[in-house]
Amino acid sequence: MRTPGRVTLGRTLSWLRAHDPELAATRRAVRTAIVMPALFALCGQVIGSPTTATYAAFGSFSMLLLVDFTGPTVQRLQAHAGLAMAWAVLICLGTLVAHRIWLAVTVMVVIGFLVLFAGAISSVLAGASTALLLAFILPVTSPAPLSQLPDRLAGAGLATAAAMFAVSLLWPRPTADPLSAPAARVCRAAAEQLRADASWLAGGPGTPDVGRCRVTAHRAADAAAELRGVFDTTPYRPTGLSTSSRAIVRLVDELTWLCDILADSAPPLDERPACDPDAHAVRRAAAGVLDEAAGLLDDPMAPRDALRAASDDLGTAMAVMERDATGRLGGHHAGTATPSRVHPVIGMLDLSFRAQELGFATLQIAGNVDLAASAERRSWHERLLGREPGTLTEPLVSARDRAATHLRPQSVWLHNSLRGALGLGIAVSLTHVTSLQHSFWVLLGTLSVLRSNALNTGQNAMRAVLGTLAGSVIGAGLLQLIGAHSTALWILLPLAVLIAGIAPAAISFAAGQAAFTVTVVILFNIGQNPDWHIVLLRIQDVAIGCAVSVLMALFLWPRGATAAVDRALAEAYTDSARYLAGTVAYAMGRCGSGPAPAAGPPFEEGRAAAAAARRLDDAFRSYLAERGAKPVPLADMTTLVTGIVGLRLAGDAVLELWQRAGEEDAGTDRAEARLVILGAAGHVTGWYGDLAAALDRAAPVPEPLPRNPTAEGRLVESLHRDLTDERGRSTATAVRIIWTADHLDVARRLQPNLAAAAGPRPAS
Repeated sequence: MRTPGRVTLGRTLSWLRAHDPELAATRRAVRTAIVMPALFALCGQVIGSPTTATYAAFGSFSMLLLVDFTGPTVQRLQAHAGLAMAWAVLICLGTLVAHRIWLAVTVMVVIGFLVLFAGAISSVLAGASTALLLAFILPVTSPAPLSQLPDRLAGAGLATAAAMFAVSLLWPRPTADPLSAPAARVCRAAAEQLRADASWLAGGPGTPDVGRCRVTAHRAADAAAELRGVFDTTPYRPTGLSTSSRAIVRLVDELTWLCDILADSAPPLDERPACDPDAHAVRRAAAGVLDEAAGLLDDPMAPRDALRAASDDLGTAMAVMERDATGRLGGHHAGTATPSRVHPVIGMLDLSFRAQELGFATLQIAGNVDLAASAERRSWHERLLGREPGTLTEPLVSARDRAATHLRPQSVWLHNSLRGALGLGIAVSLTHVTSLQHSFWVLLGTLSVLRSNALNTGQNAMRAVLGTLAGSVIGAGLLQLIGAHSTALWILLPLAVLIAGIAPAAISFAAGQAAFTVTVVILFNIGQNPDWHIVLLRIQDVAIGCAVSVLMALFLWPRGATAAVDRALAEAYTDSARYLAGTVAYAMGRCGSGPAPAAGPPFEEGRAAAAAARRLDDAFRSYLAERGAKPVPLADMTTLVTGIVGLRLAGDAVLELWQRAGEEDAGTDRAEARLVILGAAGHVTGWYGDLAAALDRAAPVPEPLPRNPTAEGRLVESLHRDLTDERGRSTATAVRIIWTADHLDVARRLQPNLAAAAGPRPAS
């Protein structure tokens, strides 16, 4: 028979798991509820230093509740050590400048901007921004003689030691990357669909039925949607300076693209198309690679030989397919093109193109999984020296490039950093001019409600004030009930910290603010005569801070996150279309006819497209973070954001196709084929330019381009010498040219969904 206590505990755990996935907030709150009161008691009651007690309490609160570093234990301890060093520097700096108002305000603005903007470089820095700002806000809002600096540093040092002990031994978090498990599920589901589709296309014994093929397709689509959902709901893009973090980010995009290809290239289940054994072999080899990649995602320390061997097998299968496709073309170039149907040569190469597209995506995925696993195997000193496996740029170069990406007027991160820094500077000046008591909370009020636009900031400000008011009433009531019994306050302190840690994630922002207010009321009354008037000061301070944040939002970004996403989308589509056009131009320059290309591969255009995609990602996260009704349906906005992935990776595929091409016969005339391909590229990329203009409110949404069988027929006819040479065989260049046209057609087929998602927009 179950006891009432067990029933209540079971219900509590079920509620927590439902409202706090993976118990992440609960884990942080439990650690803080144990460590923070213990340190406060040690420093205040045993050591007898109120200053040390204050910095130990808020230091542990900051390092345990406001940050949650990921990765193996060693990496997390290194991150905490780095945070501790930053705390020491910021405490010293804040103590030195606190006595001069102009200096305190100036340094607050500079520190605020640097800390907030640094989040664009790394998700680790983004997640630690509030903790870093707290290290400077504490001393700069409480001027004290330099003789107190050792006590302040001692408190922060004790907090660091306790935090490192807690993250190692008190309910340590899982070491796996949060994206690894869902990415592994996508790999396995995609492998299952590839095998089912290959078996269906090949026919024969053991062929899966129609129902089985549909089930595998649904599983792959659901797994991809889950992965994208986990990625999009992460508060900060997981782009740390580590190689593994950067590889995982690219992996999300590539798996999304792979599943889109699978959905687009799924065979018709009402009839079985012509058999292409080589294409089926590529699908099966790709499935093997994905299975091995999933295993390495689950266990990065497992041997990588199996993944590399499977990738070699896939590369061999793709080479055989390309060679055989080239050989088969010579015997099938007989008919003439008509505007009413796809040319027979294009149709004959369709299965092999789909397999080539799938194979390229799979090899990209395998390379990133291998790179991430290699990064996890580095020794401590290799991590410290920044020695990166593979060909990625060094950390400092990557950080510089990522920072340069956001030093533009359109950058959401730049807007947020400027607004936050100026808001904190104004709050510091107000605390000095008005000589407010507990001025520290004015800056916390400013910091806690700054969001992407004025409306949303106002909503958060109202929640902050209401939560503070509720917490103040509760705190005042507790003080009246408890009276002079400070022992009761010591008992209530861990409970208040626990609730303050869980409430924002599991209940609401206002509930978290209320619980935090109760914690502060208890903290400032322990060991003293209880004073409920402190709650009035708390309400006053937070209200001033909220007013500052609303003011800064009104002046610095009145248009909101939706308009910012549209601008970022327009920029990303423009740069991605330019990159695709550049890769096609490079490809046509390698066709062997006409003069050699004047420039090499369009790497600069590729970097610009990647930078625009990062800015779009930041704007999209701000859009997701905004509370209230969305002026544009989330499904439509997500469709537009993921369309960038397909457009960029189509350019990557064209570039890879021609970079590995050998030298061709320069005497072969392919001028007509080049004109057809460049014309198609101009039409497709021009459409995306028109879409970008529509998203930026300058033009109507363009109609999607229809398929052009006449141009496809002209392309095949222009390659007649390549398709049937003097020996009756076709050339590999002809296949690559036709596959380049197919990649452009992939970008064209994205257009109907994008046009529907762009649709008419509400006025901003």
